Amino acid sequence: MGLEFNLNSVPVLVPWEAAISRRTLMATLKDILAGKDSKVISVDPRATVMEAAVLMNQYRIGFLVAMDGERPVGVFSERDILRRVVVARLDPGKTLVQEVMTTEMLVCNPTTSVEEARSVMKNRRIRHLPVVDNNERLVGLVSIGDLNAFNANAQEQTLHVLREYIYGRT
Repeated sequence: MGLEFNLNSVPVLVPWEAAISRRTLMATLKDILAGKDSKVISVDPRATVMEAAVLMNQYRIGFLVAMDGERPVGVFSERDILRRVVVARLDPGKTLVQEVMTTEMLVCNPTTSVEEARSVMKNRRIRHLPVVDNNERLVGLVSIGDLNAFNANAQEQTLHVLREYIYGRT
């Protein structure tokens, strides 16, 4: 007697494959921003480095977006303080952020894929990406930590779905 193949008894894999692909393969920065506080701590480029450092300490962050109205005009980080202020022996109380901030900044938009953002951060060795809309207005900020947390969560969900598939729903 030969083996019979009954299509009605074959499990359907589409639901978990769809869940996995929607969550990880097609994820965009919009998905990450949806789970974050939308407020981005920023600094006026005309502020002093000391004022910016106080702001960083107040919020326990190491990165600020320098804003001219709703538009980012530069970024300012702890690295900028070390390399461009401390090593140069500039007075942080007199030096303006706009004099030492990084003006060549990479930005992305909400439809940028998580993997593309990760690749840019890895290849350019940066830890933060400002997210701007089509009018170049700042809509958020993603960090490498945000991407890692998002991917870890997606992997946990994938494992949960696979366990349900293998062992049955609980």
